[in-house]
Amino acid sequence: MSHTLLEPAELRSRGFGALVECLGWVNAVRFLQQYETSRLDYTAERDRILPDWKADELVRQIEQLRTEAHKS
Repeated sequence: MSHTLLEPAELRSRGFGALVECLGWVNAVRFLQQYETSRLDYTAERDRILPDWKADELVRQIEQLRTEAHKS
């Protein structure tokens, strides 16, 4: 194992990778959430920002974007 100091971005990347390897994605995120508190309400923010689309509308929008991208 190397004992050189890593740049902050590399340290975060490797650290999270180690957590995911040992705990899996869900538990790695749950672990980090224990140390990072937030006053924000993700669910309320998501509901405020994202459109109230059903799955079929979401698929239609994606297909439209793909079609437009292929025309460019």
